Amino acid sequence: MKTPRAIAFEFVDVVPSAREEGKLYVSIKYRTAIHSCFCGCGMKVVTPIRPTGWRLAYDGDTVSLHPSVGNWSFACQSHYWITNNQVIPAGPMSQEEIESGRRRDRAAKAPYLGETLSVLKIASPDDTNKRRTFLEWLFGRWPRGLSPSG
Repeated sequence: MKTPRAIAFEFVDVVPSAREEGKLYVSIKYRTAIHSCFCGCGMKVVTPIRPTGWRLAYDGDTVSLHPSVGNWSFACQSHYWITNNQVIPAGPMSQEEIESGRRRDRAAKAPYLGETLSVLKIASPDDTNKRRTFLEWLFGRWPRGLSPSG
């Protein structure tokens, strides 16, 4: 893949087992975009759409994913951007650059995951600060049997 090329996209609930070549499948329900590697090797590429993963942009006509897709664990080691229904080659990266990017990704995810885990903490009867839990927020009250008063 040396030049930009057009791709199609389809919004789906569940990605079909037989993926069409040159198509990006987007599942809002599962917050994931999946495609066969755009280099042509056929490997399944999964891009989770999350605050700590990829971001999807849809303008009514085209889709874009950010950041780039780097298939470093595949034999092809393809690297590309998906922008406005175009696959744009992004060139190779050295092993040092790949590892640096992985470290940056882990560092970016750590605070988010830490905050998420603390919000899910279930209050115990001796929880003195009685902060709202995720379940309290979800149900608008302390879940039965989980109130801070026991």
